[in-house]
Amino acid sequence: MTMRRLAERLGIQAPSLYKHFRDKGELEEALAARALDELGRELERAAGLEMHGRIYRAWALAHPHLHRLMAERGGEDAEARAAGPILAALGDADRARAAWAFAHGMVELELAGRFRSAGEVEAAWAAGIRAFRSASTLPVPPAPAVYRSFGVD
Repeated sequence: MTMRRLAERLGIQAPSLYKHFRDKGELEEALAARALDELGRELERAAGLEMHGRIYRAWALAHPHLHRLMAERGGEDAEARAAGPILAALGDADRARAAWAFAHGMVELELAGRFRSAGEVEAAWAAGIRAFRSASTLPVPPAPAVYRSFGVD
């Protein structure tokens, strides 16, 4: 995406964009935050991890460029709000972050054509959702000693 191409699509001159955004990076951050907000609103409507997974996947496949942009440019606050429903379902921030990463990675692999069939991608999603659903009932284990040696609890 270039500022010139975006301005053309909006029917304005490229310099007009700079009245609203300092540079392309600021515009990308605003787009990513808006995408995360939209995805978060969609996820809030879901009940259960299976539905969260379906909604995340459908949204990301419908908006592949925004999906990539929100991973690269999405701010921590916007991402935390979007992932809130997943956190509520899993009850632990680390598990929610892992589930978010799983969903993101699965979509990226699907977009890249890395699955041989629709059945293969469906089976991988189902296995991941089952694993996270099962893990949500287990106590959170302490950080391994190797992490503690780096000051990570």
